[in-house]
Amino acid sequence: MAINLHHTARTQMMTLAVREIVPATPRAHIVRLDLGGRPFPYKAGQAVLLAFPGDSRRRAYSLAASPADSTDEGCLELLVGLDPAGRSLPFAPGTEVDVDGPVGKFTFPVDPAARRFIFVAGGTGIAPLRAMLRQALEAPHREIRVLYSARTPDEFAYQQELRALAREGRIELRQTITRSVGCDAWTGGRGRIGRTELQPFAHDPATLCFICGPKPFVDDTKRLLKDIGMDTDRIKIEEW
Repeated sequence: MAINLHHTARTQMMTLAVREIVPATPRAHIVRLDLGGRPFPYKAGQAVLLAFPGDSRRRAYSLAASPADSTDEGCLELLVGLDPAGRSLPFAPGTEVDVDGPVGKFTFPVDPAARRFIFVAGGTGIAPLRAMLRQALEAPHREIRVLYSARTPDEFAYQQELRALAREGRIELRQTITRSVGCDAWTGGRGRIGRTELQPFAHDPATLCFICGPKPFVDDTKRLLKDIGMDTDRIKIEEW
């Protein structure tokens, strides 16, 4: 997921090879960059800046795995969207890319006092929230709710993983789609995530809410949470 970042100090720069590219949705791929045994400390929710071969621009992408997962797997995991025309990524397995980071202040607490977490994702905004979710799952006795909105049923990244966690009772998951054409077989929620999904948590001081997705989605969700009584300091946002 490409994002907009406030300026933050960068801590390291390295060149990494693409280990693999895995289709995630028709409009996004999971990209894993091999760390080659080197450490890359970061906080769940942060991002890296990538410079692709032949392109002087640096683009920000959220890290989609928890720091512990990254260490265990020896790679950085990104959710990279395709361009509007659906063109493929500007690299392939084995390609080397320059990586700068980590960057960003949208982070999950290392030792949170909260007992309940709500992750509200729009589209590929699931990327940093998936990293946070993976970290939250490492702590015992936490309640985790994931509210995930996408345009169509095939645009939910990490869907199998999220549904497996829901079946195991480790998270509560609600998925909604915002387009109806060609989606007659969909039996989940429809429309935007709204008051019904968010109201039960607004007045619980033990809850932290993390929101990521397109700016209108983030702005609307934050405004709704404030309208129904959630304290601003319990709402954490990232937008793109």
